[in-house]
Amino acid sequence: MFVHFVIFQVPLKPGRSLMDWIRLTKSGKDLTGLKGRLVEVSEDELAKHNKKEDCWICIRGLVYNVTPYMEYHPGGEDELMKAAGSDGTDLFDQVHRWVNYESMLKECLVGRMAFKPIAAPKDISSALPEEKKQLNGMLSERKVLGASARDKTPSYDWFQTDDLITVVIYTKQKGLNAELVIVDCQHKRLRGEIILDDHSYLVEVDLDHEVQDDFVVNIAEKVGKVEIILKKKDHIQWKVLGLPLESHNTLIRRTERGLFYRKCKLVSKTEVTHDTKLFCFMLPKSTHLQVPIGQHVYLKQIIAGTEVVKPYTPLLPFLPLDFKEPFCQDGVHIYLMIKIYSCGLFTQALDHLQIGDDISVSNPEGNFKKSQVEALEDLFLLAAGTGFTPMVKLLNFALTKVDCLRFEVQFILSEPAEDWVGKRGKISSALLSECMKRSKKDSKVLICICGPTPFTQQGLQYLKDLGYSQEEMHAFTA
Repeated sequence: MFVHFVIFQVPLKPGRSLMDWIRLTKSGKDLTGLKGRLVEVSEDELAKHNKKEDCWICIRGLVYNVTPYMEYHPGGEDELMKAAGSDGTDLFDQVHRWVNYESMLKECLVGRMAFKPIAAPKDISSALPEEKKQLNGMLSERKVLGASARDKTPSYDWFQTDDLITVVIYTKQKGLNAELVIVDCQHKRLRGEIILDDHSYLVEVDLDHEVQDDFVVNIAEKVGKVEIILKKKDHIQWKVLGLPLESHNTLIRRTERGLFYRKCKLVSKTEVTHDTKLFCFMLPKSTHLQVPIGQHVYLKQIIAGTEVVKPYTPLLPFLPLDFKEPFCQDGVHIYLMIKIYSCGLFTQALDHLQIGDDISVSNPEGNFKKSQVEALEDLFLLAAGTGFTPMVKLLNFALTKVDCLRFEVQFILSEPAEDWVGKRGKISSALLSECMKRSKKDSKVLICICGPTPFTQQGLQYLKDLGYSQEEMHAFTA
């Protein structure tokens, strides 16, 4: 097997910053062109606004005039134009579902879509009341993906002793591990989410009584059973587990599940280079969370009155020298290597965090699976700037789990100093063709790419031009 790691250095393109956009939204300028009026927008009317100089987009029933946002969009105008004059909800969920668009685009709101009325579906639930079903740990038919899936639908139960409350989740799926179980217990609210392929099962209740912060999670991988063991604060008998919340006992697609955040404490900040730092955040005692290889989390801050969210990929605090054993997560700390931009609103706010300060950190996101690596013959990793971060865990996994591999790294600078003797240039078909040589013809290959949006988009197109299939490429979120 051959592992080739190519690191590109890409200069930031001068342009409109997030701070500039926030200033514009607060300037009082009419960004909708409607002088403050909100209108009801028909499908025909929406379709008329499909040009760069006149672009409306619908997201979850709300219509926005994104024309003034074009030159501020990090992904470029072309990405926005894919949804011009149409419903861009699905595209938004694929690329940016973590973005708080309601906050970012609130001054661009045109109005709501005028939807045609549709017939209400027949209620196929049984006579048993919904609340009764939820309290008993049963999933109503309306929340199941299909009748044929009912026998595979997770369920839950609970029992107690004098000191403990045990919530048991039966996923009915083998191969469950700690990375697929996320539990938070904050202010009497218990939230247990189980990731089942591209679906999410959730137990979420306001507990009947208070419990201690620390708890135990036991996972029976072979049978797919999860136990959440809570410690009572008061030694009394509970009559019920608690009040079920709206999303309690539901099985839905992960992309339909809203992001959940918890406060994490900054415990260290280490300088890596003149403009890059390694941040270490500590999870609260009341959280059980591990970030899988190839997945990222979102950090959320309120800046200048606007909620700003950015994705970052956790990495290892160090790379082992011998690569004999994979690095084991401690389940307590999350390490993020972040470049601090002088004009970067979000990273500047991060850099001003003091040791002990809190920041909101989301559940892991991403669709990369370790099984994609285990049977490979060639693995190519293309990274620009801090796009290096998702490669760290992946590299460690590949070098410790896959036998007989050869490792090589190349640095390519787009704007090198005069004394630079290595490769130079920007990402291109010619450069990729030169750097990426299969170990043998038609070898099983995976190419992972991460960096600024233009770098990733161009790279994927060049790889397609070179004949690589969609299945042979994976783009990470920088």
